[in-house]
Amino acid sequence: MGIRKQMCVWAGILAVLLMPVAGTAASKTAEIQVLTLGVQPITQGDTSKARQAAVSAALEQAVAHAFSQVVSPQVFAANLAFLYTRILPAAQDYIVTFKVLGESTHQNQYLVGVESRVHSGMLEQTLAEAGILKTETEQPKVLILIAEQTAQDLLPKYWWGNNPEPYHSHAEIRMAEMLAQKRFQVTGFGPERPDPRTHDIRFPSIYDPDAAVDLAKKVDADLVVLGRAGVTESINRMGDEKIFDATVYLDVLDVTSGESVAGCEHQASAKAEGGRPGDVLAIVQAADLAAADLAAQIDRAWTQKQRKERAFDVRIEGNQFLPRFIALKKRFAEIREIENVQPREIGSDQAVLEMVYKGAPDDFVQRIMLTAFDGFGIEIIEVSESLVSIRFIDDSTILE
Repeated sequence: MGIRKQMCVWAGILAVLLMPVAGTAASKTAEIQVLTLGVQPITQGDTSKARQAAVSAALEQAVAHAFSQVVSPQVFAANLAFLYTRILPAAQDYIVTFKVLGESTHQNQYLVGVESRVHSGMLEQTLAEAGILKTETEQPKVLILIAEQTAQDLLPKYWWGNNPEPYHSHAEIRMAEMLAQKRFQVTGFGPERPDPRTHDIRFPSIYDPDAAVDLAKKVDADLVVLGRAGVTESINRMGDEKIFDATVYLDVLDVTSGESVAGCEHQASAKAEGGRPGDVLAIVQAADLAAADLAAQIDRAWTQKQRKERAFDVRIEGNQFLPRFIALKKRFAEIREIENVQPREIGSDQAVLEMVYKGAPDDFVQRIMLTAFDGFGIEIIEVSESLVSIRFIDDSTILE
């Protein structure tokens, strides 16, 4: 190859690598462009009615395709009934624009080819309101540290630190149950509790936040719930029966930053009932209120954190680099969470991109791994807070 021809080739490569990714525009409009085929039988020679029905069928296919793009294959398979009964009957509500590209008849069938733009943002909102998108997003792992003192206890009981008293917390049990129902992952619970001494962690006080965060890191928790539950005998009476007043105070710390991201304080009063002591019932009732409040706060805080913009590098390498890189860039443009992509380094068989993404690098990896490419695949080599490394692999490698 002559020098002039090589320069032209390299100029073309540089132009492609430096070409800005249209991810920002795609994310702002939150639309997905789809080409679909609509088919409808022609009954009694009524082609106009058949055409209209065929277009409607094509639009339903477009919305179904958009549904499959905003959730994982597992979530898609688990929610077919929701798609069929709730989304498809209102398919046209999610269509921004559509255009019939072509139409014909074949063996008494009316065929239409339709280009549609589906409002994926509205579709995601519907799925989020139904709680479907939450099943796709990994919920945080939570460590619970609650010191509890009933009316019979001289001092609070807790399982971390130097405390010889047997530990049993009604507030901890209720909190763990509530978080599990919300699909949060509770760690360090029951026999799985970590021993701070094993990890050389010392609690200067029961409620020391720094030591709590350090312990949470040892069990790979994302959040730590730190607090207390206490109960005292009330001055009030119900006849001859004692009334107990309970208070549950909880604070939630982000393990990464050490900052408080949620917190609450709730009270409840109760008397003995059904053979259960009044002080225990009061704690359980206060814990129920606190658990419901805290679960909602954690859910909001975690969602905001996941959607927070992160900047990290994406390193890409592999064989047949240029055409595969172009295909990958087109996929980037369809991912609405990508705010911006700029080249940092370029070469004939590798590139490093600076990416701004609404979410963590792990979320980006999960999204891109769901993408299918024609004739090749991708392998994730490395994932960290600052770097995602991707390698192109051949179809033969995938089949092996």
